[in-house]
Amino acid sequence: MAKVRVAIVMGGRSSEHDVSLDSARSVLDALDPARYETVTVEIARDGRSAVETLPVPTSRVPESLAGVDVVFPVLHGPFGEDGTVQGLLELANVPYVGAGVTASALCMDKDLFKSVLRDKGIPVTSSVTLLRGFDGFENPFGFPVFVKPARLGSSIGITKARSEDELRAGIELAFQHDEKVLVEEFVRGVEVECSVLGNEKPVASIPGEIVANSDWYDYSAKYDEGGMDLVIPPRVSDEAIERVQELSVEAFRVTECEGMARADCFVRDDGEVLVNELNTIPGFTATSVYAKLWEASGVPYPELLDRLLQLALERHGDERKYRH
Repeated sequence: MAKVRVAIVMGGRSSEHDVSLDSARSVLDALDPARYETVTVEIARDGRSAVETLPVPTSRVPESLAGVDVVFPVLHGPFGEDGTVQGLLELANVPYVGAGVTASALCMDKDLFKSVLRDKGIPVTSSVTLLRGFDGFENPFGFPVFVKPARLGSSIGITKARSEDELRAGIELAFQHDEKVLVEEFVRGVEVECSVLGNEKPVASIPGEIVANSDWYDYSAKYDEGGMDLVIPPRVSDEAIERVQELSVEAFRVTECEGMARADCFVRDDGEVLVNELNTIPGFTATSVYAKLWEASGVPYPELLDRLLQLALERHGDERKYRH
């Protein structure tokens, strides 16, 4: 039986370049060489495609994606998770893992994402959106609040503001990363994440509780060793766990996601569940939250990769029916 030829696309122009490389190494190490032939395509920080750089036994990187059976874009943040690369792959008519153009762009923009969920009746964290050049702003949430760029990930450019001075500084910092900024309520409760997998019939993993070993779940807590603990299942009621799973799948559906996504939620002290974000290409090492939640749900990392690649091929086959 012929091997499936998989192109791993990694790196990229965003500030999450190094995180992407770590994720790509894990994917390459876990793919069964008896079933898959892998090639690597690294997008350099300046946006240029680079020849393979990882010390793995892959074939030479093709100048184009011709001859590749499926692409696994292991890219995080802008210029990779936001629909841009997905659009390129659509033009090339190549199957790829993960959400399509619309869902990728929508979920990348925290403002638009929340607007769609509100319209569909899904509870989300409250926030106010500011555009560059805004004229005056009155904080309706009190303190603390979070200030974040609307279209960035990995907690980059985010401030937990505890005063008016910190709020102003946080807004200024966020505008250094994006022309649209969110000021978001501080939710008292438990931060819970849930992995979703599938196309037309998505399923949710067992959720996990995020325990940051710092004041909040910042970049260091996410990526430094010992920065956070993942408690599976979360220390909330069974009803709250079921609600997290239900809302995670519903958010995945209404945003028209496919393949995979990680839902970031909060469980308030009174038990109410709120959806905060949906990450369409979450961190993807074997020890990342997305993979660990599936492992706890009975799907080990290599099997998870198999399923994602199969979902990509199935979707591409289905979509060809509607392309004229």
